[in-house]
Amino acid sequence: MIDRLTVEKIKEAANIVDVVSEFVSLKKSGSNYKGLCPFHNERTPSFFVSPSRGTCHCFGCGKGGNAITFLMELRQMTYPEALRWLADKYHIEIKEKELTDEERRQQSERESMLIVMDWAAKYFEKTLHETEDGKAFGQAYFRSRGFRDDTIERFRLGYDLQDRFLLASTAKKEGYKEEYILKDGLCYKNEHDELIDRFAGRVIFPWMSVSGKVIGFSGRVLDARTKGVMQKYVNSPDSEIFHKGNELYGIYQAKQAIAKNDRVYLVEGQADVISMYQCGIENVVAGSGTALTPQQIHLLHRFTSNITLIYDDDEAGHHAALRGTDMLLQEGMNLKVLLLPGGDDPDSFARKHTAEEFRQYIREHETDFIAFKTRLLTDGNDDPQKRSEAINSIVNSISLVQDAILRDTYIHECSERMQISENTLINQMNRFIRSGREAEQRREERRQQDTPQPAAPLQPATPQQQGSKVEDMMIRLVILHGEKIIYTNVEISEGDIRNFNVAQYFSFSLSADGLMFQNPVYNRILDEAVQHSSDPEFKAEPYFIHHADLEISKTADALSVDHYQMAVKQDEGRESDKFLDEQAKEEAKRQKLRNEADHLLLDFRLDYAEAHLRELQKQISLPGLPPEQLMQLMKEYREMQEIRNRLAKMLGNDIVI
Repeated sequence: MIDRLTVEKIKEAANIVDVVSEFVSLKKSGSNYKGLCPFHNERTPSFFVSPSRGTCHCFGCGKGGNAITFLMELRQMTYPEALRWLADKYHIEIKEKELTDEERRQQSERESMLIVMDWAAKYFEKTLHETEDGKAFGQAYFRSRGFRDDTIERFRLGYDLQDRFLLASTAKKEGYKEEYILKDGLCYKNEHDELIDRFAGRVIFPWMSVSGKVIGFSGRVLDARTKGVMQKYVNSPDSEIFHKGNELYGIYQAKQAIAKNDRVYLVEGQADVISMYQCGIENVVAGSGTALTPQQIHLLHRFTSNITLIYDDDEAGHHAALRGTDMLLQEGMNLKVLLLPGGDDPDSFARKHTAEEFRQYIREHETDFIAFKTRLLTDGNDDPQKRSEAINSIVNSISLVQDAILRDTYIHECSERMQISENTLINQMNRFIRSGREAEQRREERRQQDTPQPAAPLQPATPQQQGSKVEDMMIRLVILHGEKIIYTNVEISEGDIRNFNVAQYFSFSLSADGLMFQNPVYNRILDEAVQHSSDPEFKAEPYFIHHADLEISKTADALSVDHYQMAVKQDEGRESDKFLDEQAKEEAKRQKLRNEADHLLLDFRLDYAEAHLRELQKQISLPGLPPEQLMQLMKEYREMQEIRNRLAKMLGNDIVI
C-alpha cells in the first residue's frame, strides 16, 4: 500500500497539462488549454484543461477531473494504478506503508499465487502453440469455433495435455511451490497424495482481473468427450485471488470499450464474449454461469450505468434474463433486454453477421425490461390468477427502479399495456416500496442491534429528495466559497458571539432544525469544510477537487463546472467594478454570498416541507387507518401546510392552500 506522504508527493508533482498532453493535443487558449475530447468523437474542441484548478473538463460529454481521475477514466485504471503511473512519469520513488506481519504474509501469499497463475497461463499457451497435441486438438477446436490467431492471443487461450501429472511436475521443476499450486486450484491431491491436474485434456479460457492479472481458469473438454460422465466445463475453485461471483469474463479486454460506448452487453458464455469481440463488438462480458451478484454489478457500474442482456430466445435464456432483472434495477442500472432469433446464441449470431449488422439488430430489437416481462409473462395467458401474478411481478420490478420519473413512466406504460387503472398500479407499487423499506430496516436493525447508535435528530431527516437541485446548489456554494465569512459578530447566546463562513452557516442552520442532506457525500463535504474552518490557509475548492476520496473529488469537480465554464469564457476576469475600492468590493461580494445562502436555506426548508406533505398525503390515503391515527396525520398535515406557506411567502412564491 502506498503511504500517505508518497501519495501527497505524487499529487503535488502531477501537472494536469503534462498528463493530459500525453493523450490529447492541446493548444493555449487564454489562461487555459483546449483540445479534442479523448472520451467522445468531436470535430470542434470542447475539452478544456485548467492549470490553475489542476483539472480538465469536456463541455460536450461532461467527463474530466484531476490528473488521477482523468487517468482512471481514460485508461480504466484503479486508483493505485493511476498513482503508480504518475509516480513513474515524475520519477517519484514509491514508498509502501509499513505493514503488519499478518498483512505482509497475506500480501506475499497473494503475490505468490498470482505469479503461479501467470506461469500456468503461459504454460497453457505454450502447450497450445508448441506441442503436437496442442496443435491437433486445441488449435483445431478453436479454429472450429472461428477464432482467429489474434483473438486467441488477446484472450490468452491455451490447451492442457492429457497427462494429469505433467503440470505439477513441470511447475515444481521450475521452482514453484506445491503450496501455491494447490491454493490456486491448478491441482488437487488424490488418495495417494499425488498432485492431479484439474484441467488435463481441456482447452483453457483464462479469467483476468480488471487490471489484466490472470486469477482463474475455465477448462472445456473437447466435444468428442462430452458424451461421457465428464463435466463439459471445469472452473478454478474460489481462492484468495479468485471469487467467481465477483468476476466477469472478458472485463479486462472490454473495459475501455464499455467506457467509450457507455454501455455493456452481458452474455452467458465465454465463446459468446470472444465471438462478439472478434466480430467488432468489444464492450461485452459474461457472468460466471450463475445468477448475477451485487459485486459483479458494482464492477460494471464503474464503467457504465447502461446494460443490455443478450440471451437465446428459449426457456433457459428467458430464465437467465428474468433472474438478473430485479437486481440490476435495484442497483440503479438502466436495463435493456435482447433475445436472439431462430435458435441463435451470441456466439453463432456474431459469426454470421458483421459488427454493424449486429448493432443494427440490437437497436431495432432490444426492449426495456417492462416490455420484456410483459411479453414473457402475460402473452397468451388468459388465466386471471396467472395474469395477476404476472402483473404483480412487473410492478414489483418497477418499484425497484431508483429514478422516480422513470418509475412513473413505466407505470404509465404498464397501465396502457395491461389495461389496468394507473392508480391501482401506483398503490400496489407503493406497497412494494414500503414493504422493501421495512424489510431493509429490519435487516439493518438486526445488523446493528449490538452496535451503539448515535442519538436521533430532533426531527426526521429530509424525506427522499432524489436529485434535489437545492442540495446541489448549496453544496456547490460550500465547494466554491465554503471558507468565506458571510456573517460577523453573531450572538448565538449570552456571551457566545461568532463569525460564520458559508460552511459553518449551513451546518449551524441545518443542525438547528435537525435536518441534513439526502446525499451522504454532501454531508461529508459539509462536515469536512466545517472541520477545516479554523485553518486560515484552507481553500474549499482546491481541497475538495483534489480530495483523496474519489467520490468527493468527482462530486466537487462536477459541481464547480459552471463556475469553471464562466472562467473559461471570461478568462481574464471582469473589470466593470475596477473603480470600487477594495473594501466596498469585498462587502458587495459578502452581501451577495449572504443573500444566496439565505435564499438556498429557505428553498431547502420549503423542499423539506413539500416532500413531507407528499409523504403525509400517501399515508392519509392508505385504506383502513384507525380513526385516531388518521386524525393525528391530518393535524400534522395542517401544521406542515402552514410552515410550507410561510416559507413560500418569504420566498415570494404563490401560497398553495
